[in-house]
Amino acid sequence: MCVLLFSCNVVRIAEKVMAWSSCNCESICKEIHDSWGQPAHLIQHLAGLTQLECRKTRETYVKIYGEDPAQLLLQSSESSSQGTGVSQRTYAALSMMMVNPHERDAIVAREAFEQNDTVNYKALIEIFTCRKSSHVLLIQAAYHAKYKRQLDQDIISIEPSHPYQRILMALSASHKALQADASQHIARCDAMRLYQAGEGKPGAVDEAVLLEILSKRSILQLRLTFSAYKHIFGHTYTASLKNEKSGEFEDALRVVVTCICNPPKYYAETLYACIKGTATDKGALVRVIMSRAEVDMNEIQKVFKKKYGVELMIAMSESLPSGDYGELVLALATKTCRVPDGSV
Repeated sequence: MCVLLFSCNVVRIAEKVMAWSSCNCESICKEIHDSWGQPAHLIQHLAGLTQLECRKTRETYVKIYGEDPAQLLLQSSESSSQGTGVSQRTYAALSMMMVNPHERDAIVAREAFEQNDTVNYKALIEIFTCRKSSHVLLIQAAYHAKYKRQLDQDIISIEPSHPYQRILMALSASHKALQADASQHIARCDAMRLYQAGEGKPGAVDEAVLLEILSKRSILQLRLTFSAYKHIFGHTYTASLKNEKSGEFEDALRVVVTCICNPPKYYAETLYACIKGTATDKGALVRVIMSRAEVDMNEIQKVFKKKYGVELMIAMSESLPSGDYGELVLALATKTCRVPDGSV
């Protein structure tokens, strides 16, 4: 029954997508304005909007009512945490929907540093591996504007030092480097260097070589390099990291390489961990759904079904709590069409 109710509500939202896409922003803003305090109605009005429509709606709302709906939703989230009975997560997610993708990533990045006892490295890795360099620069600018801090410096300042931290520093440097066209010659040369720095020698992976390559190559070039590695040596680079020599750096590197080479696989595995309750990153579910909606959610769903034998929507329907938050997450997961954004 729970799955059926979820499905019916999501279908109703999905049916409105085409209507909303041609709807006047002013009428949407009025519907939103009249729905404050009613999260179910807000979801009906907002969940079917594309990212571009959300941004236009936000701008129009500010012009008409003189208030920022993203900020109002954030304030509702904060008040709901004080006992109003409305899901804090629902309002927080709706607020994140209303901001630009690079602003959203800047917020995610800052929250990654504000975990209780550790840094949320995977949230940061997703930003630096699955966004174009132009988008990363916008994220860094938004981070500085909002928090008066430098994202790169915050990564450098992490204590104690961690393999993910060192990889992030390298990836950050790569986005600042001159981005030349991907080269097969460079890919083959780097693949040979990876082999010589890893399984081609005794002992652990030569961290310095890996970090140098990560810091000097674009994400597209790195994908070509890891593809060349498989072609030359007959197995994936991540497979070479699964041995008795594997340590913290190799474990982190394996996650990063998967995120670079096969984002749908990485995200499918992340969502599965969230659904099964084994993920320590409690915000990963809505973060992944929101960042990959309109990008590659259809590919993620295909990988999920093939790997786990169940449809992603069904798995989420069975695991999410009933109510507004679950309906919102499922509605976002239906946004599978590809549109231009900052992802790679």
